[in-house]
Amino acid sequence: MPPYNNAAALRSADAPTPHLPVSEVVVPLPRVTPFYPPSPAPQPVRWRTGRRVLAVFARNPLVLIGATILLLISMVGLLAPLLFPGDPLAIVGQPFLWPGADAAHPFGTDSLGRDLLAGIAHGASISLRVGIAATALGLLIGVSIGAIAGYFGGWTDAILSRLIEIFQTLPNFVMLVVIVAIAQPSVVTLSFAIAIVTWPGVARLSRAEFRSIRARDFVMAARSLGFGPARIILSEILPSALPPLIVTASMMVASAILMESALSFMGLGDPNVVSWGSMIGAGREYLRTAWYMCALPGFAIMLTVLALNLIGDALNEILNPRNNEGPR
Repeated sequence: MPPYNNAAALRSADAPTPHLPVSEVVVPLPRVTPFYPPSPAPQPVRWRTGRRVLAVFARNPLVLIGATILLLISMVGLLAPLLFPGDPLAIVGQPFLWPGADAAHPFGTDSLGRDLLAGIAHGASISLRVGIAATALGLLIGVSIGAIAGYFGGWTDAILSRLIEIFQTLPNFVMLVVIVAIAQPSVVTLSFAIAIVTWPGVARLSRAEFRSIRARDFVMAARSLGFGPARIILSEILPSALPPLIVTASMMVASAILMESALSFMGLGDPNVVSWGSMIGAGREYLRTAWYMCALPGFAIMLTVLALNLIGDALNEILNPRNNEGPR
């Protein structure tokens, strides 16, 4: 029996155990609960739109000035029968009274003795009425034709596109003069004629919008649910296409007011009512001696068109989905 070697036994006891490969070592990790930051509460659409409107007003204070001017002109036009009762074409004083010469007529009188302030107030009602009516009719015709052409496509789109191009090749103001000259000049005739010459631009815009929206997923889903073309056009596509159409409508109102003023200046307006264009036309013969007869109604036209353009720029900034500036 070999002798017991205490030193060898101690060395074997102190020897380290062989290590396993790193790939085979399993180290238990502590259980950690992931931390997710709380998501902000979704803001209502009205609140986001309100913040966007306030941001636009803060960046561009001229928009607020334009809205105030348009509101004042609209109030004057609506309250003109109460503020200045009677016929604005009636002779009420001496002719050629300058502004400030008579307290009863702050803006003076024209060559026939008619009150210019009463004429401007009643002219605001006529100009805004023609502008809004012509824009509404032009939008109705243009959006209807553009929606049908853009949604259905094919031969329907080809025929309606040729029709739009035919109307666009005609000179707008010449066609406007011809229509008004053939029909009896009136507020209804002026509104209809202006709508006839302005709808092609709206039709092209709405056609392009409908063509781009008709292939989106929500439209495909509506088709799969069995919705008819009329329901898809009115309830699915039209709300998405409204923002550029609303911006265009503000510009159309300004253009309609200018067209009505130009026709009235040429003597093709309604002879039974007073408008800014007819007032400028009546005072053009006395431009050197009584320039205020043209300057005051011309200034009213300039303020109205300027206010509409400022509001159109603001609407474009608010409703344009490609504009990523400002809070949403």
